[in-house]
Amino acid sequence: MSDTIDSRLEALGISLPQAAAPAANYVPYVISGNLLYLSGQLPMENGTLAVTGLVGKDVDVKGAERAAELCAINILAQAKAALGDLSRIVRVIKLNGFVASAPGFVEQHLVINGASNLIANVLGDAGKHARAAVGMAALPLNAAVEIDAIMEISL
Repeated sequence: MSDTIDSRLEALGISLPQAAAPAANYVPYVISGNLLYLSGQLPMENGTLAVTGLVGKDVDVKGAERAAELCAINILAQAKAALGDLSRIVRVIKLNGFVASAPGFVEQHLVINGASNLIANVLGDAGKHARAAVGMAALPLNAAVEIDAIMEISL
């Protein structure tokens, strides 16, 4: 299955980055039994925060959707760092998507589709998940989007 995941990543033109180190007093992931909890990931690209500001004011929906895709790529990078092999992912259980939203912005669900679509495209049926898409007044470092994840894994 790892070859399938790797080939899907390659077909999408994605090479997973080095997993980001925590920016505060927390760990990037926790494994408890057969569950992998991944800390929130920001839209980092080439080591820098790629999309900042409030969606609906500073960032349009397309730009924010791209930010969510970057968050998903970083989720996969963290999962690979935690597991060694993405084929150990049995199922993505839930994504929690947080969108820094301008007052009146109500399309958070469209933004988080960027992450949901990427995860499903890379992981296939194992990537189909429950989720939340929530508007926030602000996010750390002025990020436009932050996403965390819970996954079932093989032991």
